[in-house]
Amino acid sequence: MLTTTNNSTTAPRTLASKQLPKATPWVVAVASVIIATIISFIAFSGFNIPVVAVLAGLINVVAVFALSGAYEGRRKATDRVATTVVTSSFILACVPLISLLWMTVTKGGAAISFDLLTRTMLGMKGVLDQQYVAGETTMAGGFYHAIVGTVLITVMACIISIPIGVLTAIYLVEYSEKNRLGKAITFLVDVMTGIPSIVAGLFAFALFSTIANFIMPDAAGIAKTGFTAAVALSVLMIPIVVRNTEEILRLVPMDLREASYALGVPKWKTIAKIVLPTSVSGILSGITIAIARVIGETAPIMVTAGFAKTLNWNLFSGWMSTLPTYIYDSQLRPVSPGDAALASSERAWAAALVLVTLVMVLNLLARIIARVLAPKTGR
Repeated sequence: MLTTTNNSTTAPRTLASKQLPKATPWVVAVASVIIATIISFIAFSGFNIPVVAVLAGLINVVAVFALSGAYEGRRKATDRVATTVVTSSFILACVPLISLLWMTVTKGGAAISFDLLTRTMLGMKGVLDQQYVAGETTMAGGFYHAIVGTVLITVMACIISIPIGVLTAIYLVEYSEKNRLGKAITFLVDVMTGIPSIVAGLFAFALFSTIANFIMPDAAGIAKTGFTAAVALSVLMIPIVVRNTEEILRLVPMDLREASYALGVPKWKTIAKIVLPTSVSGILSGITIAIARVIGETAPIMVTAGFAKTLNWNLFSGWMSTLPTYIYDSQLRPVSPGDAALASSERAWAAALVLVTLVMVLNLLARIIARVLAPKTGR
């Protein structure tokens, strides 16, 4: 007769391994910073940010590996170390961005005012800045002309580059089929992506100077206009728009195209009604990146549009100022030297805050448009 053994009293085996509490990595990180700070005060007689960052990182990695290895095993310890390194790299990458935004907001926010946003530098004199620094008057001058110039030049650059960039990407993805022309365009786009901005400015200025000299000899000065600056910025925008749009279009499933072709829809209508609406969100994101890339350019604007102290609405005549060139000129050539240069510096920080705000508004607007134009899902 067979007998069975009752194992109900024995503890069941489990596949779950020992794990540290979820808060352990953060506790170790805080402790590492405290220890590194103490070492910095002892060794360097003060708080040294680079030393504390390096020591805290090393202590954190060693402590996490030791604790996890002793309690969870070597494999889990290696995984935790990799997670710690990735998280630390992300935090370090955010430090300069956050510090830059913080400095721009604090310094620019303290200096900005309604008068700065609505006035130009016309009639600005050094004595006015001296009186402001002495506390006798409010700040004079402003950068309304630079805001207008930035918007006009950027909009014109978008009008030039966005259609060219999107249509070029459509050709590369839908029509080229890796022929010689498609390969040549891809190569040129890759080359244009690495062109320095000052070279783009020199190219636009030389192009329009040649045209101006051909039409009207000894009139190369008329080549410095807002439209010339827009052409220079479009040279920088086009490869970014092409590359981003091309990658987004390649992500559209081929099944959508084939289903449309099977219904007898022409290729151009398939692209217009199926491919582009499906990828509009990514395309707008790429365009926003391109705009953010060029809206803060200084060198090509200096070469092509120059500096202006007054408001100019005409893109095809006269010098035109933008926020980047205004900031550069305010810092390099203050209206009044010496202690009174503080006024020019404050105007520059206020203009920097407006420039950052414009970039943020563009990103927000692109997200809203992408959500509105995105294809509707559901039944």
